[in-house]
Amino acid sequence: MTGHRPPSEDSRDSSTDVVRWAVFSCALVPVVLLWYGTSLAGAAGTALGLAAVTAVCRILLRQSERGAARLHAEEEVPQRGRRHRSGAGAHRGGRHTGGSTPVG
Repeated sequence: MTGHRPPSEDSRDSSTDVVRWAVFSCALVPVVLLWYGTSLAGAAGTALGLAAVTAVCRILLRQSERGAARLHAEEEVPQRGRRHRSGAGAHRGGRHTGGSTPVG
């Protein structure tokens, strides 16, 4: 395939391609609607609706990319000065298994 990219390519390139295709569709759909006899107002309304959906999707895509980049950065940086705790109740000073007096 001519448009296939290797997996090592940056994901921002693919998201930019998606946005470019969406913008192209926002321009093409009203032209096709006019060609088939839809009113100018109908084609303009369709173009505005597609542009609004494209803008929202672009915002969500960028937000998702930032979150993924932040998560990736957190995974790479070792957390120095923190000790791994095995559970919610793990504290310094040994185990606390309850009372040391017999029940009875």
